[in-house]
Amino acid sequence: MRQQFQLWRGEYGFSKQDFEYFEQLVESIQTDTATVGKDEVADTKARSSKISWLNNSPWLRERLWSFAEEANRRAFAFDVTRSCDIQYTEYLAEDKGHYDWHIDTLFGHDKTFDRKLSLTVQLSDPSDYEGGEFDLEFSDLPDWYKEKGTILVFPSYLKHRVAPVTKGKRKSLVVWFEGPRWR
Repeated sequence: MRQQFQLWRGEYGFSKQDFEYFEQLVESIQTDTATVGKDEVADTKARSSKISWLNNSPWLRERLWSFAEEANRRAFAFDVTRSCDIQYTEYLAEDKGHYDWHIDTLFGHDKTFDRKLSLTVQLSDPSDYEGGEFDLEFSDLPDWYKEKGTILVFPSYLKHRVAPVTKGKRKSLVVWFEGPRWR
């Protein structure tokens, strides 16, 4: 059986300077209500979060791509050729922030590329919030996965969720990596 995910512990992911850079990026952007599905509908039963896009940062795209390449080499061997959107996400306790079970691959569309790998970066310190666990169906993540800076890479077709945040704010980056359509 193939490895379900690849994980880099906080201190092996992003540095303190990297987080300072993230904070600067985030200060300059406005968040919007997240949507779901190919019709991009706001559905707070399925998802309650604020998002914005960080697609204009070549440095960030390159750093994230290096982790996806390494994970793909180690565990997946998918035909992945490029990264697509970089999403900054906030899950707020006051909004019962969550994202119910879903997959990131959009089957049945008319594009020539499919999302193949999903990558998340934990931007919050675990003491900043309660709840908000990230769950992968049929996989147990180690206790330390909530450490600030932890990077998780997994196949985009795996079902996953973010449980409701009950206190504070959980922040993360999510990026998807594409390749030619699944065969």
